[in-house]
Amino acid sequence: MSDSPIANGAQEAASQEPLLAINGQYLKDLTFENPSPLESLRALDSVPEAAVSVDIQAVPLDAHVFEVSLKLSVNAQHKDKTVYVAEVDYAGIFTLSSQIPDEHRHALLMIEGPRLLFPFVRALLVDVSREGGYPPLSLMPIDFVAIYAQQQQQMAQEAGVTPAPKADA
Repeated sequence: MSDSPIANGAQEAASQEPLLAINGQYLKDLTFENPSPLESLRALDSVPEAAVSVDIQAVPLDAHVFEVSLKLSVNAQHKDKTVYVAEVDYAGIFTLSSQIPDEHRHALLMIEGPRLLFPFVRALLVDVSREGGYPPLSLMPIDFVAIYAQQQQQMAQEAGVTPAPKADA
């Protein structure tokens, strides 16, 4: 029965290494500043508007192992006053398959790494904003492909190189 095509296919799939594996994830830093909680909570008649900035870093640890760090900074304001500032730096250790060509590694780390970490960062921000006495901050999903493309375009402009146009799929 082990000679059946289904069984052989399952064995082959099980023996293949994943292209990207997450070895672990952890909170590096969490900051919540609540400059005037009593004043802010008394005057709060609507959900504060949140400005979010995103920073992604990838650091090599070994030949195929990288630490990817996703940092979100939130500045929540109500009527032009800062009500709270939250910063989360969350990281994961990722192993890339040796089958991935070198030219694709950076994009994979900078897009898929943060995409896998984001739900955990989002949950932390929901909890910390709620525990700070404010409505839970529920972030919309982030388009890490667009962020990566924007960063690549900015780097090319700074280098004086025009990026090649993308072919339609």
